[in-house]
Amino acid sequence: MANALLAEGMGPHDRVAYLGKNLPEYFVYLMGGAKINAVSVAVNWRLAVPEMEYILNNSEAKVLLVGDEFLEHLSQMNLEHIHRVIVLGDPGETGHSTFDQWIADQPDTDPMLEVSPQDTCYQLYTSGTTGLPKGVELTHDNFMACLSGGLAMVALAESSVNLVCMPLFHISGSGWGVAGMYFGAHSVLLRDVDLDMILDAIVQHAITHSLFVPAVLQFLLSLPKTRKTDFSSLKSITYGASPITEAVLLDAMDVFGCDFIHVYGLTESTGAITALAPEDHDPGGPRAHLLRSCGKAVANHELAIFDAETLEPVPDGEVGEIWIRGPQIMRGYWNNVEATRESIREDGWFRSGDAGYMQEGYLFIHDRVKDMIISGGENVYPAEIENVLMKHEDIADAAVIGVPSERWGETVKAIVTKADDSLTERSVIEYCRANLAGYKCPTSVDWMDTIPRNPSGKILKVELRKPYWKDKDRQVS
Repeated sequence: MANALLAEGMGPHDRVAYLGKNLPEYFVYLMGGAKINAVSVAVNWRLAVPEMEYILNNSEAKVLLVGDEFLEHLSQMNLEHIHRVIVLGDPGETGHSTFDQWIADQPDTDPMLEVSPQDTCYQLYTSGTTGLPKGVELTHDNFMACLSGGLAMVALAESSVNLVCMPLFHISGSGWGVAGMYFGAHSVLLRDVDLDMILDAIVQHAITHSLFVPAVLQFLLSLPKTRKTDFSSLKSITYGASPITEAVLLDAMDVFGCDFIHVYGLTESTGAITALAPEDHDPGGPRAHLLRSCGKAVANHELAIFDAETLEPVPDGEVGEIWIRGPQIMRGYWNNVEATRESIREDGWFRSGDAGYMQEGYLFIHDRVKDMIISGGENVYPAEIENVLMKHEDIADAAVIGVPSERWGETVKAIVTKADDSLTERSVIEYCRANLAGYKCPTSVDWMDTIPRNPSGKILKVELRKPYWKDKDRQVS
């Protein structure tokens, strides 16, 4: 793979992109790219075509490995830097090479290119508060810190059988897959989050370890088949990426009958930077309150709570912005010095944008300082949706908030001021679906004559959220 990329003129710091579902070739691509000091860019296949196009152009990727089901998407894009497309599956009449054709004649000699631990090896995109996705640059050092220390509690080993089913464009998918390789485990890769296949794989392959977002745990628990499945091989389930309700957690602990580990982190922190140990999952016991916590900082990392306005530390038990410092913090945002400077201070502290408090070394998530919504484990930034809504000629003003959802944790609600009375909820939602990934689209629309703003014009999101969250004990689901 490394030699195939070199033959395409690729070299150190060049970007190579992947647009496809979970396939084993992805990891060959990732490792081969790393061998020549290139940077892998995994593109979220759930995005709308214009969003995919933006990421591929912004990353300046020159080579694209694409699943055949996304070739139609590709035909609708104007790609500025891609000069070679390789297809996983049937290329049809496109004239592109298949993966096997592409690497077939390449030598298997190691090119022996020099790589620095501080070099970027991986670039994932996260939506930005301004509406445009940002490329998170993760280095070899970031990954090695995570694998050698951050995941120690998970206790993966050569004897482990590791289930990888979260999407590879997500740190919880690709990072988890790399973790299995690092520890020499046998990994079972599922093409997609298929609930029946997850249950079958656990039994068929005697899975010992897996990682799920809470929404997947909830969906699994809703299947009658789950209650009849033999989970005796399971040693631990790691869960995170979005908050979990206590009811779902207790049911999952009872049904799966293994250790549970709650992790908190961001793409910018190479995944987990806290972990709640199995022994801290103690329902009904003296430490039952810790079920609402996401644990303590992992090895070599510091957590602190700061006032988001004064930037002064706050005492234990008081809510503020969660700051993180340690070797897993990203190098920065690709080609975005301003956003990097806003997020990473000169003293190394990274501002997470999440609100929480510390109690005896444990972190509790309370809210989000930024307006981000987490729906089914996916980060959604309202500004991105608001930008799309405000392009609609019949919308005079718009605000987007997250509201509680039993199924997804949170879902997207649009609050709209009409410029034309003929506008309907259905037309607004369909308009969004044509321009945004499905998980970002509003599931409901409310109408408001005037959307409240402060004197500087900023939408008062806290006021808009209050009616929907008034009966909740924290402001995230």
